[in-house]
Amino acid sequence: MKIFTRTAQSSAVSGQIGFLTTDTNELAGQSFTDRHQSLGTVTTRDNLILVGIGKKEKVTLETLRNAAGQAAREANKEQWTQAEIFLPNLFSPQEEANAITEGALLGTYEFDRYKAKKKTQTLQELILLTSENVTQSIKKGEVYANATILARDLANEPPNLLRPSTLAEFVVSHFEHTDAEVKVYAGDQLIEEQMVGVLTVGKGSVNKPRFLEIHYVSDPTKPLIALVGKGITFDTGGISLKSGRDISDMRLDMAGAAAVIGAIDALVAAKVDCNVIGFIAAAENIPDAGSMLPGELIQYPNGVSVQVANTDAEGRLVLADALIRAMNRNAVFTVDIATLTGAAAAALGTKYAAVFGTDPLVATLQEAGANTGDELWRMPLVEEYNEQLRSNYADLSNIGKGKGGAITAALFLQHFVKPEAKWAHIDMAGPMEAESTSGYRPAGATGFGVRVLAEAVQQLTNM
Repeated sequence: MKIFTRTAQSSAVSGQIGFLTTDTNELAGQSFTDRHQSLGTVTTRDNLILVGIGKKEKVTLETLRNAAGQAAREANKEQWTQAEIFLPNLFSPQEEANAITEGALLGTYEFDRYKAKKKTQTLQELILLTSENVTQSIKKGEVYANATILARDLANEPPNLLRPSTLAEFVVSHFEHTDAEVKVYAGDQLIEEQMVGVLTVGKGSVNKPRFLEIHYVSDPTKPLIALVGKGITFDTGGISLKSGRDISDMRLDMAGAAAVIGAIDALVAAKVDCNVIGFIAAAENIPDAGSMLPGELIQYPNGVSVQVANTDAEGRLVLADALIRAMNRNAVFTVDIATLTGAAAAALGTKYAAVFGTDPLVATLQEAGANTGDELWRMPLVEEYNEQLRSNYADLSNIGKGKGGAITAALFLQHFVKPEAKWAHIDMAGPMEAESTSGYRPAGATGFGVRVLAEAVQQLTNM
């Protein structure tokens, strides 16, 4: 879909899109009557999609993203090829153009590459009616949307088609002709690099693990920022097998890795001056005669030993490898992101991801999340809960013995971070997937994390 601006309305377009607040009856300076309440055709003009956005004082940019996504899908249903869209004039034209661009592109996303019958995407042009210069805002919206779509595609990919090896091959190919460089570790290289967590988790699968580094260093004078993603391409739980429900969504257990890949894609596409390295720990957690066993001991190269109490708490084991590596590279800021615990999803639902860590990093991430729609809720690192991670024969157990599972998972990761490090952990288990289509999030992987990470990197780079 091509998105651009025009100063005046044209009779040549298929239709028009507008937003209506419930406490006024105004649309772009004109008065309209809504025939179908929140979404529908307006009686005073044919071919007008009108989206209700609630009370004016409660409208946010996220409201506009959702409304734009809903409207763009409706335009496709009506088989429009072109649509003009009225800006609601509730924020700056630049902010509105950015939000509408993201919402329209993300709202019309379909993961249908394996379907014989695909939905027709008829809407080819979206024209924003404004006399203001919003070109850069549209461009930023396109970059963020395309990067989020990349992450959605990766996370939605069926697990028999996205193994650790094929994920690595994709990343190498994707960044091949860009300013980013990718290095892949496999086999004996993982042993040489002491990637003990990845090796332990992945040893039960015939599809062997990989560890990826994605370097984007457009300005080496900027502070080094490490982005760490959990890349479990499928999680059965291992020997501690998941049971009692449909676990096909565990293909999304690499959504943290997808977020890191997407964020770096956005930074590269926008040619942001920064110094970023992405670490992706990719493995399958599969039961087999040679699988990781409950009770197994892992000795990490930073001196910390871990007892595997439950093989379904594997994500933190592979993240530990990547965090140690980030510390060894002397990253100024380190952010890890993972679909780590059901406890985070139970606490916060699907709107917010949990964030733990230190300021000013966490505050910067929360601000970036509020600006982009990838929202974060700060959770405490309760030091006393470390007692739950005690083991009789190792420094740590990989699961806590009590409640507060999201907190104990974050505390576990903290043992692989230097005390003075500026570090944050994002647990995105809740917002990783939309169960049904709403706003600009069609059912399936949401691509959560891409925009907040890309936005935060730009803020942190200039701190």
